[in-house]
Amino acid sequence: MAGIATLRANMNATIDATITAISPVRDVTTMRGPSRVADATLKDDTGSITLTLWGDDTAKYTVGQKVRITDGWVKDYKGKLQLSMGRSGKIQIQP
Repeated sequence: MAGIATLRANMNATIDATITAISPVRDVTTMRGPSRVADATLKDDTGSITLTLWGDDTAKYTVGQKVRITDGWVKDYKGKLQLSMGRSGKIQIQP
């Protein structure tokens, strides 16, 4: 399994990390209509990355939880790497 430091833009990623921060939820309008979005900071032994949470996912997770991201999508947003679930990504809370 890859560490956060090895992630590059435009690749799929499977990582284990801990949520260290979650931004306040904000309302946005997308091409699909209104939605809610929040940014979670994920950290592992190699680094940190922002995970974008959409819709119901904005309320599912808390700081301190260990999660496994499976098949997430890494993108470059304003010069910083971000992780999103894309079409097939999944988040699982780890024990």
